[in-house]
Amino acid sequence: MSRDFSKDALNAINKKAGKNISEGAIKKLASTVKPGTTQNEAQLRQLIKQVSSMAKVPVSEATVQEIVNAVKKGGASSGTMESLMKMMLKK
Repeated sequence: MSRDFSKDALNAINKKAGKNISEGAIKKLASTVKPGTTQNEAQLRQLIKQVSSMAKVPVSEATVQEIVNAVKKGGASSGTMESLMKMMLKK
């Protein structure tokens, strides 16, 4: 992923969420994610809660379940991840 794309994505997320999430905070959280994280429901739920907390956007249990189901069904491609971000920010 190019540096410009990463900064553009971060800026878009911050603008959409109305929050100011630092690049360092995202990198720190991303460093904890392993390939199996999306396959383990408990780890995935923890990741969702960490992202929610970092963005200061409350996510209901129903939304968490929707995200978990979407990841289980569709894997974790970049398109899926974008859809999940939109789902979290909408609610």
